[in-house]
Amino acid sequence: MSLNSFNFNTTPGIRYGSGQAKDSCKEIFDKLGSRILFITDKGLMSLGLTKSTIDELKKMSEVEVFEDVEADPSKATLVKAIEIGKKFKATGVIGFGGGSSMDVAKLSALILGSNEDLEKAWGVANAKGPRLPLVLVPTTAGTGSEVTPISIITVGEEEKKGVSSQIILPDLAILDPDLTLGLPAATTAATGIDAMVHAIEGYSSSNKNNNVISKMLAVEALKLLGGSIEKAVEDGSNVEARGNMLIGAMLAGKAFANSPVAAVHALAYPIGGTFHISHGLSNSLVLPYVLRFNSVDAKAANNYAELAPYVFPKLDISKGNQAVSAEFIDKLEDLSKRLGLPQKLREVNIPKEACEKMAKDAMKQTRLLVNNPRELTEVDALNIYQSAW
Repeated sequence: MSLNSFNFNTTPGIRYGSGQAKDSCKEIFDKLGSRILFITDKGLMSLGLTKSTIDELKKMSEVEVFEDVEADPSKATLVKAIEIGKKFKATGVIGFGGGSSMDVAKLSALILGSNEDLEKAWGVANAKGPRLPLVLVPTTAGTGSEVTPISIITVGEEEKKGVSSQIILPDLAILDPDLTLGLPAATTAATGIDAMVHAIEGYSSSNKNNNVISKMLAVEALKLLGGSIEKAVEDGSNVEARGNMLIGAMLAGKAFANSPVAAVHALAYPIGGTFHISHGLSNSLVLPYVLRFNSVDAKAANNYAELAPYVFPKLDISKGNQAVSAEFIDKLEDLSKRLGLPQKLREVNIPKEACEKMAKDAMKQTRLLVNNPRELTEVDALNIYQSAW
């Protein structure tokens, strides 16, 4: 097998296990110092999921809690977090929550550490750094943000912008399955599909940095996610399934952090940005339609056929790549139905006339579209949205 040249970067430290969020506090303090900015959301605070970690950290350090992170966090929220961190004279930042809290924490650590112009940091490899020390603690099994060099923020009313830079990879990621036990079934399903999309798109990315490590991680992620997502949705207290989902999401995150995602994400962003549909559900709504579009390409169909048995072990792989790829996509669609997720854009109150604007907005996601296995135009995007409606 001939291997291409590639770079692979990831979070240097990962801790996994029940109770790790509290048990790792001494290590968190050692990394973040005496004045910790703790970034989270009101939901987690009200559920009490942050309490034991904050209480333990307060025994060693001053802790300033910023709990105003919303889903699809706005630039205004990020600026507010940075202002509070500056006033507090933070020595380090912890992001505790879903992808939104972790994304705000990443860029807060960057701007607090470097005081650079955020407007110049958007895009790939534009951030200068340095950043403040950073620890991330995911409470959903979906984004994999704890091991990715990416932060996504909503700017203006609808557009999403991203910073992609190795500088914002955290120093430490702490994976504690106990923190995910209370996740509602719908959130578990949507974030789980999000993680599966990361693995599928990372494996099949046309990016020149697509590499053997990302492919291996994507396969292992899909084994764990495919084997556990229905158990985790059906029984939220199943610690083994929850742990498998958390590890699967992390492995998928490592995969796509180094072999970037593509058109599923590009078409999902306008759905989330315009209609405030969760990122995982936005991905789920367009996933089968984008994969069917891509599978016309023989290489893409081959990639999907290779992945099929890892997610669906009983699938007959003797029928040829195109047939196996088609069945894989059908089964992903069936899985989404079984998990109880909405199947059409109209089911989440998106009007059909919005498809044209979303297609235009999707074309702005050039950093993602360049990684798609098949070139996708605005007309193609419109056809996909209309099929998904």
